[in-house]
Amino acid sequence: MIEETTGETKSLPTNPAKIAGQVIRYSHLNGLSKDGNRFAGYYSKLLIALTIGITFSLPAMAKLYKWVDEKGITHYGETIPPEYADRDREELNKSGRTVKVIEVPTAAERKAQREADEKKRADQRAEIERKRRDKTLTSTYSNSDEIDLARNRSLQQINARIKNHTSQLKMANDNLLALQKESESYTKSDKPIPSALQEDLTDFQARVDRLQKNLDKSLAEKAAVEARYDADKVRYHELTGK
Repeated sequence: MIEETTGETKSLPTNPAKIAGQVIRYSHLNGLSKDGNRFAGYYSKLLIALTIGITFSLPAMAKLYKWVDEKGITHYGETIPPEYADRDREELNKSGRTVKVIEVPTAAERKAQREADEKKRADQRAEIERKRRDKTLTSTYSNSDEIDLARNRSLQQINARIKNHTSQLKMANDNLLALQKESESYTKSDKPIPSALQEDLTDFQARVDRLQKNLDKSLAEKAAVEARYDADKVRYHELTGK
């Protein structure tokens, strides 16, 4: 802001103390200070209003940045163009001196930081889960023998499925073997294998494969249950000494 006076251009003071001084001198020159009791309140309010008005009307100092592009050319600007968002930059004051250096991480550094943050979150989730399981162990069981009983109960249905899959798989293999022998007899006699026999061979082979897959799945489930209860038993002993 500027003020025109007798042909000269002067900057208005921005310091509140200077503003206050000017207002008081102005009031004294006009004889108003002689009657302080009458005008003190008025000029106090005027001083406050004037100070606030000038303070909030001052333009904010825009930041100035300095950065170097990929060709080594130095640039200056109040904002960083998007194409240079990944470049290091310096923040300058109104005198052009560096007041802050902003280092922008490289793509590899950002990736490493994301991976580190994700690992930290995963570790935190694992710690929360570990505490939850510890609390469940100590509140569910009163001794390690109860863990063995719980494991046996959990394995009952799995063992039953394994037994059933094993029995069905044996029957399917026996039937498939019989069909294969029949097919071989046609081959040895140089006779064509009937289409119905070929279909039966295909169907029983698929049945054997399916039953074997189900058996493998149940066996893996049993191993996982046993491993979990074994780990629970060890952890329970660590927590309670029982």
